Amino acid sequence: MTEHSPVSSGYSEAIEDFLKTVYLLQQEQERVQTSALAEALNLSPPSITEMAKKLARANLVEHEPYRGIRLTPAGQRVALEIVRNHRLLELFLVQALGYSWDEVHEEADRLEHAVSERLAERIAEYLGHPRYDPHGDPIPGPEGDIAPRELVPLSEWPVGQRGQVAQLRDQAPEMLRYLAEKGLTVGAAVEVVHADPFEGPITVSVDGDEQVIGALVAQYVLVGPE
Repeated sequence: MTEHSPVSSGYSEAIEDFLKTVYLLQQEQERVQTSALAEALNLSPPSITEMAKKLARANLVEHEPYRGIRLTPAGQRVALEIVRNHRLLELFLVQALGYSWDEVHEEADRLEHAVSERLAERIAEYLGHPRYDPHGDPIPGPEGDIAPRELVPLSEWPVGQRGQVAQLRDQAPEMLRYLAEKGLTVGAAVEVVHADPFEGPITVSVDGDEQVIGALVAQYVLVGPE
């Protein structure tokens, strides 16, 4: 794994990317497996193991062979700083520079390591101290605090109950463009009209227009109360 010059947190981009990715994967599982990290970071499993051992010695992660990796409190603080930078940048690119929501992820990936704490706070102030990015992901506060939310995948949302799109799990540009075509953007009012059994298609009313989507796609759309 090639390490770059130190950035705002005092760690290399490679370390920051590693810690951020562990944090994001931990949202789905308590301990992150080497194979999942290798796939997410496009690195070999031996490289992941080597980095995990190095960061364990620095007290940034806990690493147990065959049990996986998880962040220590110190590692989580670094990860949340980078996540905050990334999500603030995404929203800034959309609101201030006119980017579309399917363009901002890669741009923010490139810029997130160069953002100082002062600049992040100025961006947050300019945007009105937002709580969520364009995809509905929560933006950590300056101290790493995140307001909890109880959201349900659209695939599990009760038939006939109105809700609101709150967050999107898959932020691949192709998926975001498809969801936009269906009207399933953050803030859209939704109601499941009919769900076929056995993971069949779902008919959903989106801001009053009926759309049909697959059950797999519906898993990536998180819904909360209006």
